[in-house]
Amino acid sequence: MLKSFKRWMGSGGNSGLTQSELLEEIRKHPIPEHIGIIMDGNGRWAKKRGLIRTAGHAAGMKRVRDIIRAADEIGIKVLTFYSFSTENWKRPKEEVDYLMKLPVKFLKTDLQELIDRNAKVQILGEKEKTPSFTQKALEEFEDKTKNNTGLIINFAINYGSRDEILRAIHHIIDDVKKGNIDKDDINEELMNRYLLTCGLPDPDLIIRTSGEIRISNFLLWQLAYSELFFTDTLWPDFTDILFYEAINDFQHRSRRYGAV
Repeated sequence: MLKSFKRWMGSGGNSGLTQSELLEEIRKHPIPEHIGIIMDGNGRWAKKRGLIRTAGHAAGMKRVRDIIRAADEIGIKVLTFYSFSTENWKRPKEEVDYLMKLPVKFLKTDLQELIDRNAKVQILGEKEKTPSFTQKALEEFEDKTKNNTGLIINFAINYGSRDEILRAIHHIIDDVKKGNIDKDDINEELMNRYLLTCGLPDPDLIIRTSGEIRISNFLLWQLAYSELFFTDTLWPDFTDILFYEAINDFQHRSRRYGAV
């Protein structure tokens, strides 16, 4: 059962607290270990400004940088960005081509900072089916940060949760046939070991920007007990202060995991 969610209508901070006050308040409570973000609204952000859609994606990439810094500031352990879904290939070719080039740009501008922050980059999804230059950039991110022990940053690229679950089931069936596991051993813990998030905590909080209230095939197995936070704010406008306010809201919820 999905936990209750908050819909945040405002486009700006509504707590009345400054950033330093928010940070002080957040540090009084347990920090969520894993936050997943469905970054939505880049195209609408650009359209509102009379710009082409790719301008919104460029602005969205800058926001990724800001949120990584904000998450690292308060000690988040895992941050997962839903960057490109298996369904996004249906978008116009010009837009898809631009999105596939973003990891290359991000590699040039941000890799060194991620290394300096001791951040570890992991890719969720079939990167092998992305263009060769995209795959090369993604693999370099992973290789250059693989030994880092700080914030884990997952980029879900060419990712779909149903596909992830089906692939896990196929691998489990293969291992049962090979005698590596017994079918009676199949439980939630074993299933977790076959998912792309193996070894990571399930997300405590899922944030979706832009006003859409749906999950869109993102971490369906993993978010069974995640808190959901929806905001009308478009992704390029989702500042670090708004990120901290979403965390502060999360910290004041009661998580019962099906109990009373």
